Amino acid sequence: MKKLSFLLLILLTVTACSDKENNLFVKGHVKGLKKGTIYLQKIDDTVLINVDSIQIDGDANFELGDYIKSPQIMYLYLEKVDNPEFIDRIEFFAEEGEVTINTTLKNFEVDAKVDGSANQLKLMEYRNMMSRFNDRNLELIKKNFEAQRDGNDEMIIATNKDYDKLLIRKYLYTVNFAVNNKNLDIAPYLALSEVFDANIKYLDTIYKSLTPEVKKNKYGKELKSFLKERRKLEKIEEKVEEQ
Repeated sequence: MKKLSFLLLILLTVTACSDKENNLFVKGHVKGLKKGTIYLQKIDDTVLINVDSIQIDGDANFELGDYIKSPQIMYLYLEKVDNPEFIDRIEFFAEEGEVTINTTLKNFEVDAKVDGSANQLKLMEYRNMMSRFNDRNLELIKKNFEAQRDGNDEMIIATNKDYDKLLIRKYLYTVNFAVNNKNLDIAPYLALSEVFDANIKYLDTIYKSLTPEVKKNKYGKELKSFLKERRKLEKIEEKVEEQ
């Protein structure tokens, strides 16, 4: 009897947790979409999961929802009836409240316009700058390839040096961007997703700059745990080197 009551209590607890009212509402329109399924997705314990979905059959407007404890990266995924082999997924920074996403069937990701999140505005600003770094990176890759093809050792060395400088600039820009936006959740998110392999002092600088509220949120907690693990690993490596 006690065992049955205990199991019933667990069941009620799980049900109560799963029945929390949505505090995130994602609305929008996909121009040109006639048939398909739109999913709202997020990463839970390193696994990408569907949290809501809607089938489109003629009306390309959609409304999806979820309950989130703090701002986080989420995804809008389109499963099309035609050309299902192409992955169409929009990344956006979700916050409590309403987020509007309007896009097109033809260019689902590229044409996406996302409104409703302070973190999203900063994410777009960061992505725009990163596209410039990526363009420069492609130029260096092309030069390096041509230098190897032509056997130009001086050019190979020069492009390798330029690549290293570009990488340092990219890391420093990201660190400064995070510190300058210490009151937003994008700061610890960028530390974890873009410069996780940087010198630990830079990651520590980002974490220490965060506001108390951001430190309590999802990515603030994850950055704190990540720093703890990095310090452990570095201490182990130091001991190995000393032996």
